[in-house]
Amino acid sequence: MHFTEASNRFLHFLRFEKRYSEHTLDTYQRCLLQFEAFYQSTYGEEAQLTQLNHHHFRSWLAAIIQQHPKTKPTTLRLKTAALSSFFHFAQQQGFVDKNPLQLLHSLRLPKRLPVAIEQAQAEKLIQDLAFDKGFRGSTDRLICELLYSTGMRRQELLNLRETDIAWGQKLLRVLGKGNKERMLPLGTALLDLLRDYIAEKKRVLARPNREFLLVLENGKPLYASYVYRVVHHYLSLVSSQEKRSPHVLRHSFATHLLANGANIQAIKDLLGHSSLAATQIYTHNDVARLKEIHKSAHPRG
Repeated sequence: MHFTEASNRFLHFLRFEKRYSEHTLDTYQRCLLQFEAFYQSTYGEEAQLTQLNHHHFRSWLAAIIQQHPKTKPTTLRLKTAALSSFFHFAQQQGFVDKNPLQLLHSLRLPKRLPVAIEQAQAEKLIQDLAFDKGFRGSTDRLICELLYSTGMRRQELLNLRETDIAWGQKLLRVLGKGNKERMLPLGTALLDLLRDYIAEKKRVLARPNREFLLVLENGKPLYASYVYRVVHHYLSLVSSQEKRSPHVLRHSFATHLLANGANIQAIKDLLGHSSLAATQIYTHNDVARLKEIHKSAHPRG
């Protein structure tokens, strides 16, 4: 089977079966197209799945490094992971017998700990900061509150519907990666904020969008770059750290839960991680914090 045909089937699978976001789909598609273009320019023919081996992919990565010496190891790891997922799919479909990416040596990367704001900064953001007045200010406040108080991802926030709120149970239904559903607890203050926001939306907007929970002043659903700009702006008012993205609030949610004694398994479920390994990186953050405290406060630190 041609590489092109198989990759098209793979992308179709990710879009309609796995329900991946457009951003993730674009990442996979770029990696597939880049390798295919490399193969055709290097070998002068279309790539056939059964003819590909790990040497082809090693040559591809080497060519990337040669053309772009400043390419980060994380970028190479991402490309390798995308092609490995593709061949895993091809194996399941019976297109190939082996996954050639498994023979590549893993690229060693330095461990990057999640970036989070301090608890005092989070409290200032949620409790003390003056958001803009009017409906837009209410939307911006709810964006920051939901991201920090629930730990949800930006795309999950964008997909929220009014019907996802279980008022009596004080729960919020979230549809995560791979179309996996989870229920997140809501505090009383956040429930009141949600109730006031929906009432304001119906009162202020000429055509209130009753499907999506969070909307713009024109009634249209929020979009990813808007959420990023809002979080970046308000985090800059409480923190001087370089990274000020929506994911920082997700990291802060998990980090602060762990610091206050939450069970790592519970944090995993709240974040919607598929495995505990993804959640355990927050324990490294906590250990690093303890080391700093010991170093600065203990006479033999």
